[in-house]
Amino acid sequence: MIRWEKIFESNERLFWILHTAGWVGFAMVYYIGSFIHDVRPIFFFIVLLNAHAGWLLTVPLRYVFHWARKQSIPKMLLTIVVSIYIAAVIWSIIKNITIWEIYKHGFEPENIYLYLRGSVNSSIMIGCWSGLYFGINNFKMLQKEKQNALKASTMAHQAHLKMLRYQLNPHFLFNTLNAISTLILMKENKTAEKMVTRLSEFLRYSLDNDPINKVELGQEIKALRLYLEIEKVRFDDRLIIDFEVCNQCENALVPSMLLQPIIENSIKHAISEMPNGGKIAISATVFGEDLLLDVADNGPGADIVNGQLGRENGVGLANIKDRLKTLYNKNFAFTIEHNQPQGVRVRIRIPYEVKD
Repeated sequence: MIRWEKIFESNERLFWILHTAGWVGFAMVYYIGSFIHDVRPIFFFIVLLNAHAGWLLTVPLRYVFHWARKQSIPKMLLTIVVSIYIAAVIWSIIKNITIWEIYKHGFEPENIYLYLRGSVNSSIMIGCWSGLYFGINNFKMLQKEKQNALKASTMAHQAHLKMLRYQLNPHFLFNTLNAISTLILMKENKTAEKMVTRLSEFLRYSLDNDPINKVELGQEIKALRLYLEIEKVRFDDRLIIDFEVCNQCENALVPSMLLQPIIENSIKHAISEMPNGGKIAISATVFGEDLLLDVADNGPGADIVNGQLGRENGVGLANIKDRLKTLYNKNFAFTIEHNQPQGVRVRIRIPYEVKD
């Protein structure tokens, strides 16, 4: 089976294939056209010799044109025109001698200028070859530039995603270490030890997952439970968590560490503000071709202006929106609204995807 992509990857191989195919095509058209003049069968060999001569004469033009492309425009144009004319004159002489020696049995012209007969047609033919050569080369260069631009765009896209993801770790780490420090000052060493253990497990998950790759929601929920166990040490029975994740959602692909900042935000601004604690409900459902994620708390609520929290001044929720925009362009929804009867609800809609 022919691997066409391998052929087009090598400029050297591509040139020789197209160069040979072009002159074979010329020979076929030339020979078929000769039927109009009812020529003898021996004319077939004349066609082959002339095509072979054209094949040989245009090979050096490739290297001449390669040099000419690096020169100034006037010098390049002059070089191209002169080289085409010289190759055409030589080819015309070869074609005339071939037909005189083989087809006319050693005919010798009376005037030397007859050797140049057909130079115009030869110039047109080699000019067409030159046009195709430059056209194909320019196309290849444009394709390469397009690939380089796409590669650069992809690298920038990945770097942006990594930057957004890695902003979350210091944000979360600072809050947790601050809580551990408080527990140590209060001499609650066992509780602090539990938090350190949960923290190490959670950070291991965070570092093991590339920010570029998406993870299954089931795996993300396990990481969330680790994080919530850390917070449970702080809040004990004051923190109630309710998960409602449908079976179909378990294998859905989501950006890693997507929900943790939302839950952290709810704990900071809702649960911690309520003397008796509160509840955070996390749900995931599939609707059509979309995955719907929902995080709601029953805290004191917040000012919401144009779908944004008035109190938000960190990297948490704004970071999530930026990541979703980078990953899904416009094919997502991220809304913040009032929960009923009280609290804040965050809704996310992203395309439903699973591993192949």
